[in-house]
Amino acid sequence: MAGNPVLLLHGFTTSARRTWHEPGWVDLLTEAGREVIAPDLLGHGDAPKPHDPAEYDAVEQLVEDALPPSPVDGVGYSAGARILLVLASRDPDRFGRLVVGGIGKSLFERREGNPILDALQGTAEAEDMVAQHFKSMAEGDGNDPKALAAFIQRKHPPLGPEELAAITNPTLVVIGEKDFAGPAEPLVDALPNAELLTLPGVDHFGLPKAFPFLERGLDFLGAAPF
Repeated sequence: MAGNPVLLLHGFTTSARRTWHEPGWVDLLTEAGREVIAPDLLGHGDAPKPHDPAEYDAVEQLVEDALPPSPVDGVGYSAGARILLVLASRDPDRFGRLVVGGIGKSLFERREGNPILDALQGTAEAEDMVAQHFKSMAEGDGNDPKALAAFIQRKHPPLGPEELAAITNPTLVVIGEKDFAGPAEPLVDALPNAELLTLPGVDHFGLPKAFPFLERGLDFLGAAPF
C-alpha cells in the first residue's frame, strides 16, 4: 500500500455510496493504492436502523471498532466530520492526516430546539429550508426517517476547545462559502495544525460533489492523481 488506509465518514441522511463512491473518492483512493474504509453510519445506508436514540450513543465506538490497529488517515463530511474529530481527539496517534468538510462555527453554537428533528417529525416551520432539505433527504433513497430522528437525538460526545486542542494531526478544513455550518475560522483556530479551504458559491449539500473538495482532499492525503 502507498500510505495509510483512509477512513471515509459520510454525513447525516446520506450514505457512503452517495458521499464517497458516487463522486469518485473510493475509486481514486483505490487507484492510488490506498485501502479504503467507508462504513455506513448506524441508521444510514445499509447499516442497521434502530429507532431508540440510546442505541446511537455507540456510533463513535462502532466506527473505532472498524479501524485497523495501525494509523489511518481520515475524511469526514458534516456529521461524519464531527465523529472523525471526536475519535482523533481521543487518540491522535491512531490517525495521520485529516480532512473535514461541512463543519465550522456551528460546532461551537448551542441552539434551543432542533429544527431538523422538528422537520423529521413533521413539526418544523415550512420556511426553514435547511431543515426541509434534510427532511426530503431522510424520506428518500431507502432511508428510515424514524431511525434518522433517533440518530439526531443521540448524546454527542464533547468536542470543544479542550478536545480540539488535542488534535495535533495535520488537518484540512473545507467549507462552502454558502454553508450554514460556517464560517470555519473558529474551528481552524481551535485546531493546532489546521489549514482552511473555502469554496466560493458552494453550500452545505453541494460540498460532497464539489470537485475542489475531492481534488484538494486527495492532494492533502498524498493520493492525488491529478
